[in-house]
Amino acid sequence: MAGHGSKGVIYAALIGNALIAVTKFGAAAYTGSSAMFSEGVHSLVDTGNQVLLLHGIKRSARPADEKHPFGYGREIYFWAFVVAILIFALGAGISFYEGVHKVLHPTEITNVSVNYIVLGVAMVIEAYACSVAFKEFNRRRGRRGIFEAVTISKDPSVFTVLFEDAAAMLGLVVAFVGILLGQILGIPELDGAASIVIAAILAGAAIFLAYETKGLLIGEAADQDLINAIRRRLGSDSSVRRVNELLTVHQGPEDVLLNVSVDFEDGISSEQVEAAISSLERRIKTQHPEIKRLFIEVQSWRGHEAAKNRD
Repeated sequence: MAGHGSKGVIYAALIGNALIAVTKFGAAAYTGSSAMFSEGVHSLVDTGNQVLLLHGIKRSARPADEKHPFGYGREIYFWAFVVAILIFALGAGISFYEGVHKVLHPTEITNVSVNYIVLGVAMVIEAYACSVAFKEFNRRRGRRGIFEAVTISKDPSVFTVLFEDAAAMLGLVVAFVGILLGQILGIPELDGAASIVIAAILAGAAIFLAYETKGLLIGEAADQDLINAIRRRLGSDSSVRRVNELLTVHQGPEDVLLNVSVDFEDGISSEQVEAAISSLERRIKTQHPEIKRLFIEVQSWRGHEAAKNRD
């Protein structure tokens, strides 16, 4: 399940987006700005998304039972996927509709200075929430590049909030520019055009998040560094002749299922094999606590290859 760091990121984003949503809707009602209304919808959707992610974290922490023997860790992946759908359907959909409506039926924005004040305050709050998310993301990604770290990350709660905050900052800039140019050039349609651009930003973020969480929901292998470390550990055991196959799948951000087919050395007794399996399981789980369940299959290399060929 997601750790305390993930929850801290989500709570920071939740509080920030809730405050921003109220001020944006108030400014939109007062000034009649389409871009500001779209930004209000954006923040409202993000607030709901954080609630869903917290709900997913809570449900994913439930212990395994008879109906779900491997636990509920993948619930966080399901709710992250729902978040991506909501960003696309509600955030992008409503923003696009509002933008098109404003372009077709333009109206002058009144008290435009209110919008600038609200957008400025929103940028400060979003910048803080984004910094919290980015700090946690940096802690986890190590030396990897940002894009690589996102694509291999198994904790959607962190990169979802990070992308939401990044999209929010970009949306605020677009809204500011759209309102400013509309005022300077006397073209109220630019306010609606800004809403359409915000819709495109949300749609792009939603599609990317949906793609990433879909892979996790279906089942992704563990990081290659972890797989290599486990393979080295197995290969270094004197009783192991060959590692036939090593399969991993993430049941949750910190919950990996490991299945291994091992060919043990000839001539060792069944008691020695049992002792070796117990020792390997204990050492692997100690060195890699994310391995929650480990199954070691005893099988000769020839038997394993024959079974693969039959498949």
